[in-house]
Amino acid sequence: MHKIFGIKENVKYVTRKGAYLILIHDNQVGIVQTPKGFFLVGGGLKSGENHNECVKRECIEEVGCDVSVKNKVCSAEAYCVHQTIGYFHPIQTYYVGELLSKVSVPVEKDHFFLWIEYDKIKGKMFVEMQNWALEQYFSE
Repeated sequence: MHKIFGIKENVKYVTRKGAYLILIHDNQVGIVQTPKGFFLVGGGLKSGENHNECVKRECIEEVGCDVSVKNKVCSAEAYCVHQTIGYFHPIQTYYVGELLSKVSVPVEKDHFFLWIEYDKIKGKMFVEMQNWALEQYFSE
């Protein structure tokens, strides 16, 4: 399943592809809290990186753990205006997975990993697409 958020205007957008992990344990969602808000673990792809490599790198950076990336859940994209980037077109793909062993200390000092019950985090993710992705997972 794929969903488009926003309306594409006739302007030049900065496109950024990303891959994210939906971590579930006992009806709790593994999320990262930053000063901006709540996010799924993951981020933008670096040059030459595939989705699996991106998710694994981001999980080490944000959580300090290796992960197992499993099935694709859904994908989404948005046309929006970002406060620093300007016209922004993020394309995000979401996978289900699980945390494995701790391999390092997280390098993102303002990122805190939390397990939160889905009912308490539902609709509260910073990125609307990530709220939708969680809804897709929990509606299966």
